[in-house]
Amino acid sequence: MTGSPTGAGASTETTGPLAGVKVIEIAGLGPVPLAALMLSEMGAEVLRIERADAGQPLLSLPEAYDLDRHGRSILKLDLKRPAGVELLMRLTAGADLLVEGFRPGVMERLGLGPDILLERNPALIYGRLTGFGQDGPLSGRAGHDITYLAYAGLLHAIGRRDAAPVPPLNLVADQGGGAMMLIAGVLAALFQRSRSGKGQVVDASMIEGASMLAAPIHAYMAAGLWSDRRGENLLDSGAPFYDTYETADARHIAVGCLEPRFFAEFARLLPLDERFVGGQYDTPLWPAMRAAIAGRVIEKTRDEWAEFFAATDACVAPVLSLVEARHHPHNRARQSFVQAGRLERPAPAPRFSQSPQTLAAIPASANRDPAGILTRFGLSDEEIAALAKAGILGR
Repeated sequence: MTGSPTGAGASTETTGPLAGVKVIEIAGLGPVPLAALMLSEMGAEVLRIERADAGQPLLSLPEAYDLDRHGRSILKLDLKRPAGVELLMRLTAGADLLVEGFRPGVMERLGLGPDILLERNPALIYGRLTGFGQDGPLSGRAGHDITYLAYAGLLHAIGRRDAAPVPPLNLVADQGGGAMMLIAGVLAALFQRSRSGKGQVVDASMIEGASMLAAPIHAYMAAGLWSDRRGENLLDSGAPFYDTYETADARHIAVGCLEPRFFAEFARLLPLDERFVGGQYDTPLWPAMRAAIAGRVIEKTRDEWAEFFAATDACVAPVLSLVEARHHPHNRARQSFVQAGRLERPAPAPRFSQSPQTLAAIPASANRDPAGILTRFGLSDEEIAALAKAGILGR
């Protein structure tokens, strides 16, 4: 299939659009490893730097399932010693991108801040991802996805009217506002460098990235089309034609017929009273409309409704579990999920017609061997031996 990823371990040839780009990933948790995984699957050569004295990870996964390490070369360094810091400086001198996700000031205290590294390599793109940004009153605070969503006003907006806010997994701040914004930033900087020859610092923060994802909502509010109260709006379960409904087998379907023509199709097929079709956006009608939809949906099972609406534009879908989604006929036809050893996971995205991506694999022994890695970065055998003897390189 055009643009589909090649299988894990199927080829050693790098084919993605970032082939030839060298990335240094400073190991961390959450969105930076996801960004590095995606850059790797786009063809970049990613070297993950792990601290030799790192403690027990938050989530200790078997390597078959540890996507934070797939698709990379891995080098353990003692960054508490000047020789380890100097080695990392040397490695970044030959790199295109560096990505890190520490709190502000940590890289500077290690002697690896952007001023120092850009002085050595003016073409380096230095990607930084934090929760709150590099400055400001909260910049030094710890946090997680739920923290940043709370400060961005988004957690308040997610959930039902008469219930508490609901954390949307860690998809919005960590992965959407974090990893995706970091990738967008470093790729834009890479394009700019192709014209100017100069690198730069990309300062991505999860609170600002998540807020940017909600830019249209702020516009709707300014136009008077969105309430700052949870569960009263078109997209937050307030509208009965954009919500989930329980079915006869205690599962759910998702109804998303926002536009009048799609809602008319839904109402005709369900069926709903004609007064609801003419008054789709008449909010006083919404409670009665919701009750009518719920009363009808509960009469059939989820899969019966899925089959009933399958060939229509009523915008009705079965609410699939994560496991079920892997096996849905559409996802199988698109190869949207792929097998990587023992792990069945989402396929690399997006797809490229001329430069297909390669599915990231568990790092082979050659990609964990300090001597082989450092040789690729131009170090001599004597230098590598001296670093190993001094205990700068971990295993």
